[in-house]
Amino acid sequence: RIEAARCPEVVVAQIDPKKLRKKQTVNVSISGCQPAPEGYSPTLKWQQQQVANFSAIRQSLNKHRNHWRSQHLDSNVAMPKSEDEEGWKKFCLGERVYSEIDALSDNENLGIDYIKVGFPPLLSIVSRMNQATVTSVLEYLISWFGEKKFTPELGRWLYALLACLEKPLLPEAHSLIRQLARRCSEVRVLEENKNEEQISALNLIICLVSRYFDQRDLADEPS
Repeated sequence: RIEAARCPEVVVAQIDPKKLRKKQTVNVSISGCQPAPEGYSPTLKWQQQQVANFSAIRQSLNKHRNHWRSQHLDSNVAMPKSEDEEGWKKFCLGERVYSEIDALSDNENLGIDYIKVGFPPLLSIVSRMNQATVTSVLEYLISWFGEKKFTPELGRWLYALLACLEKPLLPEAHSLIRQLARRCSEVRVLEENKNEEQISALNLIICLVSRYFDQRDLADEPS
């Protein structure tokens, strides 16, 4: 008992990292993103500006969330339940994208049918989504993106959902956004025609994940 009382309560092992490095056989990439092809990579200034804009949007959303949540939705807006994966895909992307219909009929051009073209991520809509729903919808759309092409409708919702994620991120949310960045990098590599709008959209998502979210310190943002 006397000897045990003399021992420290906490013992820290002194490990030489150089010895471990010599025995290391596998190198794991943190992001797993494929590098941008020549001419597809954004400038550092552009990335910093996008992160600043995104941070401002997040702070504004958090500040005015209660106000937008109290706003009435139009009668045609029926938000699906959190677990309704197919319902959310149709809600966000529209039946046209969901069913992969490229052309619009003449009647559809006369007005906006949100059932067909998808509901935009209005503040009055996303402010009603709790973190569980935000994460679920993000998972549904990333799963969709894993097998389908990138569309403007998808891009708008991905950006909005990223803006709604609260920090510190839950482990599942952190895994999801890394998966999203990897998928964006894959699509960017396959983009042969260098569609500037699409490349910019893909770069934007990769930039936000890598420069805003994917940090060791996931502490809350300063107020």
